[in-house]
Amino acid sequence: MVPALRYLGSVYGRARGAFSGGFLAAGAPAPGNLWLLCQGGRRASTSSFDVVIIGGGIVGLASARALILRHPALSIGVLEKEKDLAIHQTGHNSGVIHSGIYYKPESLKAKLCVQGAALIYEYCNQKGISYKQCGKLIVAVEQEEIPRLQALYERGLQNGVQGLRLIQQEDIKKKEPYCRGLMAIDCPYTGIVDYRQVALSFAQDFQEAGGSVLTSFEVEDIEMAKESPSRHKDGMKYPIVIRNTKGEEVRCQYVVTCAGLYSDRISELSGCNPNPRIVPFRGDYLLLKPEKRYLVKGNIYPVPDSRFPFLGVHFTPRMDGSIWLGPNAVLAFKREGYRPFDFSARDIMDIILKSGLMKLVFQNFSYGVNEMYKACFLSATVKHLQKFIPEITISDILSQMIATLAFAEVQLEYEPKPWIEMEIS
Repeated sequence: MVPALRYLGSVYGRARGAFSGGFLAAGAPAPGNLWLLCQGGRRASTSSFDVVIIGGGIVGLASARALILRHPALSIGVLEKEKDLAIHQTGHNSGVIHSGIYYKPESLKAKLCVQGAALIYEYCNQKGISYKQCGKLIVAVEQEEIPRLQALYERGLQNGVQGLRLIQQEDIKKKEPYCRGLMAIDCPYTGIVDYRQVALSFAQDFQEAGGSVLTSFEVEDIEMAKESPSRHKDGMKYPIVIRNTKGEEVRCQYVVTCAGLYSDRISELSGCNPNPRIVPFRGDYLLLKPEKRYLVKGNIYPVPDSRFPFLGVHFTPRMDGSIWLGPNAVLAFKREGYRPFDFSARDIMDIILKSGLMKLVFQNFSYGVNEMYKACFLSATVKHLQKFIPEITISDILSQMIATLAFAEVQLEYEPKPWIEMEIS
């Protein structure tokens, strides 16, 4: 299996170099039978595709949409293990449209974040998807944070972030009347949106263009076919076999994996290198009581500490009008574990045996202990929030807690890279 898949990788590499957009247009799909599309859509008419995309989150759906719009002659299928699309990371995040200020200038992340913010606003306008360009303040509350804030401002300018300003205390009050701070970066281009709504719109575009979405298809195996299936009129035209946990299979020419928290495992199934390994982190947000929402108008963020890979506790308005406070960043004991006691023995063993987490933990031990403390004691989180908005008290916080999941891409030899490797936002 492994040599065949390595060969598949080399063929795919040649195809990318040989054809516009990286894929070769092919003929009509072969007939077959398959599964229901999501959202009550039409039935898929084939079990064979030119390209299969594994993962029905926003990355997989955006990739599928882009491919079919650029190459309408291709037959393309998306495989999603859940019965609905975009319910994990896409449906469990803060919903912030980041402007691109944090990343190293000239890096791919910086370029994609700046371009992506512009594109998401454009797409939402085209499709009538609601968003709010409510802006963001990155606030220095201690004198020692000001040099880092100024360096971050210069980084944002280098990245081409629109509308950045360094503002003083009086202008902070104009933007956020209840926020205290010595100096802040005003980033008016930051916004908020419901990313699951965006992802489902991508799926609709994809299906309307002729793409197929197969839900409840959890991939268990990927291999090169050893021989043509009996009575299969296309012979070895679709040499890759993808099987799910029910024993059903899909055949294709090329595979694109966009598997989120399972990226390393699906990569390994496809015959590629599983590194860097995925280590899940859970971010727990608190909710501000509705009668206290007037305290926060837009996003309020701390100045990030480059020694650590997280952005810190912040104030995040949501499209439904609620205000999220947080998150902390604690190790999750399950890749899709949204509750504190969700547990998977396999995921834990992978973390211990196959990742560089232990090295990361030892290098950031005090930070990790502090995050665990904040996760256990509400007063500790509120004390941190009061650095920015002193009026907030424990009684202003709802007991309800909302969990998001991010992941650390941890190499076996971990080397921290500020704001690059991990980010819970």
